[in-house]
Amino acid sequence: MRKIKLPAKTPAARKTPKRRKSGAAAKSAPRRQKSIPAPVLAGARPPPGKGRRGEQGHLAYLAELGVTPPQFAVLTMLRAYPGLSGADLARVALLTPQTVGVIIRNLERDRAIKKTPHPVHGRVLQWTLTCRGATLLDKSRRPVRALERRLIAGLGAKAQATVRRWLSKIAADLAQDG
Repeated sequence: MRKIKLPAKTPAARKTPKRRKSGAAAKSAPRRQKSIPAPVLAGARPPPGKGRRGEQGHLAYLAELGVTPPQFAVLTMLRAYPGLSGADLARVALLTPQTVGVIIRNLERDRAIKKTPHPVHGRVLQWTLTCRGATLLDKSRRPVRALERRLIAGLGAKAQATVRRWLSKIAADLAQDG
């Protein structure tokens, strides 16, 4: 088989020249608008490269206590419903069973919760808050309440009730789907 050599393209031939529109076409063509940056909400958005995530950023309100938001949810549910199993905790806290397993292990290691066997079903473990866990929850609730006050500061009583009703409906719908 014979190879065919194609003529090499010169750099000038590779580039396609830009065509200018005629006078009438140039006037009717839409002009590109300059992009306008999104407004910064009272310092809510840090400059590029300066933002923090997770426990150094938007979750910092609990980080100094050594509590993550999912741990806070589990502690809150155990105060409201003492004696829940791990599976029940996952359902009421809207977390996966795997996540709750890790949280339970860490909270038990820190002596914030304790387990007891179920009186009827020996394999089921029930979890309750210890005194240390109750104290940790009380300390954690302070910054959470402060954050909630900041979030609803601009809302009237009617709007607050609407938001709470909406969030309750979302939680109830998620519980039915799960």
